[in-house]
Amino acid sequence: MSLSSERLAATAAGFLAAAVLAVLYAPVVIGALFSVIEVTRNGINWGGFSLAWYGKLWQNQSILDAVRTTLIVSACSVSLAIALSIALALYVEWEGAIGRRLIELVVYLPFLLPPIVTGLSLLIFFANLGISRGVATIVIGHSVFVLAVLYRLVLTRLQSLPATLFEASADLGATRWQTLRHVLWPQLRSAVATGAILAFTLSFDETLISVFLAGDATTLPLRLWAMMRVGFTPEINALVTLVLLFSIALAIIVSLRMKPEGEMEE
Repeated sequence: MSLSSERLAATAAGFLAAAVLAVLYAPVVIGALFSVIEVTRNGINWGGFSLAWYGKLWQNQSILDAVRTTLIVSACSVSLAIALSIALALYVEWEGAIGRRLIELVVYLPFLLPPIVTGLSLLIFFANLGISRGVATIVIGHSVFVLAVLYRLVLTRLQSLPATLFEASADLGATRWQTLRHVLWPQLRSAVATGAILAFTLSFDETLISVFLAGDATTLPLRLWAMMRVGFTPEINALVTLVLLFSIALAIIVSLRMKPEGEMEE
């Protein structure tokens, strides 16, 4: 391929990438813009810049309650998923482990299936057990959903550790608990932290699973969905902008933490 053809291909790829980014992020920019500029029946008041709608969000008790519920659900879901991921990863890596493939199928399947299928399956499961829907069922549902992310990161980190690390610990007379606490946990801590941030982001933004499992509880995505059904207002645009900024911030943190160690040091 000639130099001119390579430049033409690079230019075309650049334009295509710019077009895709414009399609993806234009609604975000427009929503953020309309959250600070007044829109009336007569048109857009470009001189009416104001952050008043952001201030009104803090006066809306239903939104504050939804934020509190969402934070509780996300924190509890991630904590439960961390404990399960570490336990399952340790078991799968144990030489005498039975049913490795089955365990990984159970862990990965809820994440790979469409959320509506996962949510409906959990709804039927809880209904058959006679369990009322609420915050607890949302926590379980989100834990099942984000478990695959934490499990994969913890297992990958665990598999990268040399066997001599544990052999040396055993030779020094350390018990399994001491090895887990003083040898294994410091090595897994970075992977767990990265997975926890990513899992928290997924739980925070999850909507479809919550729809089936919420009952009387209301998370922030559900509250936002209910508000949008009535119509779009500057208050909704402000709330969407804040949620997106929070999610983007968490995504940036995850991407930075997942860089290779050498790249981070540079």
